[in-house]
Amino acid sequence: MTRKTVRIAMNGVTGRMGYRQHLVRSILALREQGGLDLGDGTVLWPEPVLLGRREHALREIAERHGLDQVSTDVDAVLADPSVDIYFDAQVTSARAEALTKAIAAGKHVYTEKPTATGLDGALALARLAHAKGVKHGVVQDKIFLPGLRKLKRLVDGGFFGRILSVRGEFGYWVFEGDWQPAQRPSWNYRAEDGGGIVLDMFPHWDYVLHELFGRVTSVQVLAATHIPQRWDENGKPYDATADDAAYGVFELEGGAVAQINSSWAVRVHRDELVEFQVDGTEGSAVAGLRGCRVQHRGATPKPVWNPDVPATEVFRDQWQEVPDNAEFDNGFKAQWELFLKHVHADAPYHWDLLAGARGVQLAELGLKSSAEGRRIDVPEISL
Repeated sequence: MTRKTVRIAMNGVTGRMGYRQHLVRSILALREQGGLDLGDGTVLWPEPVLLGRREHALREIAERHGLDQVSTDVDAVLADPSVDIYFDAQVTSARAEALTKAIAAGKHVYTEKPTATGLDGALALARLAHAKGVKHGVVQDKIFLPGLRKLKRLVDGGFFGRILSVRGEFGYWVFEGDWQPAQRPSWNYRAEDGGGIVLDMFPHWDYVLHELFGRVTSVQVLAATHIPQRWDENGKPYDATADDAAYGVFELEGGAVAQINSSWAVRVHRDELVEFQVDGTEGSAVAGLRGCRVQHRGATPKPVWNPDVPATEVFRDQWQEVPDNAEFDNGFKAQWELFLKHVHADAPYHWDLLAGARGVQLAELGLKSSAEGRRIDVPEISL
């Protein structure tokens, strides 16, 4: 076996997602398993270079995990020819500028979403990467999670027949920050800092719908700011200028209709923080991040509406659990592996910056739909 080191500049690892999912559960997990076997006698050894603005926080993380490469100078790291990949998990408002620099420096780029705060910026990144000939990928983690992989298996196997509708429920109560600390950073609730649930979640809904059911062809949204005042990390009140809930209807190529509610102001009464129900002519399924249950046409009961007597049926008991039939690794790690194979072995990969731009487009049109109170067509975009 030949070991090949791949140096990855990781910007934003002091944040929750950048640290937990990308550094610890992906890159360090790959190191713990001995690297990534490319199948040709080569093992990739990821060597992270931790980037950020707070050197003391970077060094604390580095010491905790036995790493020694940290920097607060993004330009110097991008100028280093030994750095192969730039990864970005910063706040949304800082992402496009950093990605532009990385692409211009000839680095392959892998990034969280949204890739920019607007479609023009997202398309500019995709076009620049294409022109520079670098490889590029956007995190689309949910389609790598067990529940949605089971759902994809059902779709590919024709379980549903003709798919009629998709209904999604996502969200949880994010504390306002006065009497209990908020679970999300305060910038999420300031539009001027790139916050808002539409910009945060609609890129997810775009790739989930696109990958499983078909391209979104129209969108109609009502976005709301249910909690107008919140308290920041220092306990100071501030006005919430970004949407914290969005109620969307998406028409899909092929005729199916998706309805997805997204909210940071809802209390959870479901099995997981996000669930999708898919109904088709031959069967239905309910999938979360890990589990998936089905009810086939031949096993569908015959409920009768009668509000005068208590319900005697336990409806959840009438569904069947979909077996794993496989081992499911961490979804973020699974996509990192595919991207690294794409960069170093030219393996196929289509979750690129153009796919990321499509997610930004859906968010932008969703906000426009809400502002104008109308349904808006979603045109196809290209380089």
